[in-house]
Amino acid sequence: MTGLEEALSAKTELGSALADGVKALSLNQKITFTLYARVILPIDGYAFWVRADLLSDAALIEAMTVSTQTLAAASSKPKTLKVAGSLHYATDIRQEESENYAANRVVFTSLSPVDQFNEIAPNLMYLAEFRGLRFSFSSRGSFYQQADLYHYLGYAVYADMASQIIDSVSDWNTTQIVSNSLPAWLALNSYDPVYGFGNPGITFYPSFLTDLNLVPPFAAVHIDPAGTRALASAPTIDPATSTHTQLCMDRVRITLWGTRNLSSANVLDMIYQYSSDVSAFGIMNIPVLRDEKRTQAELLTIAQKKTVEFEVSYLQHAMRAIAQKQIETVTPSFVIGDGA
Repeated sequence: MTGLEEALSAKTELGSALADGVKALSLNQKITFTLYARVILPIDGYAFWVRADLLSDAALIEAMTVSTQTLAAASSKPKTLKVAGSLHYATDIRQEESENYAANRVVFTSLSPVDQFNEIAPNLMYLAEFRGLRFSFSSRGSFYQQADLYHYLGYAVYADMASQIIDSVSDWNTTQIVSNSLPAWLALNSYDPVYGFGNPGITFYPSFLTDLNLVPPFAAVHIDPAGTRALASAPTIDPATSTHTQLCMDRVRITLWGTRNLSSANVLDMIYQYSSDVSAFGIMNIPVLRDEKRTQAELLTIAQKKTVEFEVSYLQHAMRAIAQKQIETVTPSFVIGDGA
């Protein structure tokens, strides 16, 4: 006799037929997914995905910016998964000014929901490789209960993103990536002036690289690429060390989330004081806080969002010195795993 649990989980007549079709088309294919952890290069906020079996448990936990409960769950996740299903992909060739590349749209059809994809922390990801394509998923869609099939969608790793995937300890190094003033702005996270306003305790992130679903307060630093330019006619090369440096300027926009007037003003005062105490950059304009509008129709309210823009001058070698000081205190440690 069929048990109650089996009856509730049994596929519909249509679902059974479609499942048989998927198995036949895929030749009972199984795709292997490998666990990767998101590691941030602390000097300039760049994000890398490091294969989890290359990290010690301690280093894995240190790389996370999530709750203790999530960390405990993450450390127990299987390093590899084998999932039965059918893989489809379509390729578009894209021609752009600086590169030509293939964009592969991937659809993976599974016979059952892959709970591990939903349970992992934001700083963990399962990445698969199939016939030279490496891919993960950004969405799940096209679900019909009667069909009882689960479609996971995403783009394969672009060629220009391959350097952000770390599969070997030898692929990792801690040298500075950015060429602008970003290291100085991220150093504000550890700056604590002795004056009354102190450090408001708001974490600064590079633009486009904040943690997923981050709850305010926090700040995002956007350095406009078009706003970076030289103030000196030519770089200076140190004869003894061959060090390259140049006097430059950046146009920087700070977006503050979840801050009220007083704490926002404290952030502005802290930046002024940092410029005076550390001399990492000079402020060339007159910054002012602006209130922005971020809406959500379901709530009929607006978010606490403010922006302030700076024009700053700096020497490139000063940014390298700040970056070096940062990396000396927060370099992640690695152990070589068995690759299982």
